[in-house]
Amino acid sequence: MIQQTPACPAPEWLLRDQLTDAPSPVVLEWLFHEDSLTRRLTRLSDNQFRVTPLSEGWQRLRDDECAALHLPEGSEGWVREVYLLGRDERWVFARSVAGRYALEQDGLHMDELGTRSLGELLFSDRAFARGPLKTCRYPAQWLPEAYAQPRLWGRRSCFSRGTLSILVAEVFLPAVWHAIEAHLPLPAQEGR
Repeated sequence: MIQQTPACPAPEWLLRDQLTDAPSPVVLEWLFHEDSLTRRLTRLSDNQFRVTPLSEGWQRLRDDECAALHLPEGSEGWVREVYLLGRDERWVFARSVAGRYALEQDGLHMDELGTRSLGELLFSDRAFARGPLKTCRYPAQWLPEAYAQPRLWGRRSCFSRGTLSILVAEVFLPAVWHAIEAHLPLPAQEGR
């Protein structure tokens, strides 16, 4: 995993009203939609949605993740990276992290999710409260090599239950915007 370095500084995660580089209305709506992204992608893909795990395990969390989880810099946590696929296309890269102590105390077994969506779990458990959505242009260095492109939109929010907090970041890959665009209603024809 890539850590922050002078060549790869952490991005500034911004609330909707803090954005100066505002995306199109469609992109903005997807970035700040409060419902489950898993559910939206399942509908968009006509139920041809699945999760492909890339890696997971205990590791040192990035400094920006420690700050968001209110942990000391250098803390260890569980890191899960997956692709969210629609119609067998990689639509979203997702990285979810939780501090080791809180996760072990809570008893949530993130290591047993396999191909199950973490979002599905978080949205089905009413004990989890979601914090505000924030967005940024996700650093290319933090993406899997096949998708290491600059300026991809990412968003993240923190889900909390008791002392456990899980930070979920989702980066929208180019293929998802093509799928969204293909499903947009056509503009009304003038003069009819």
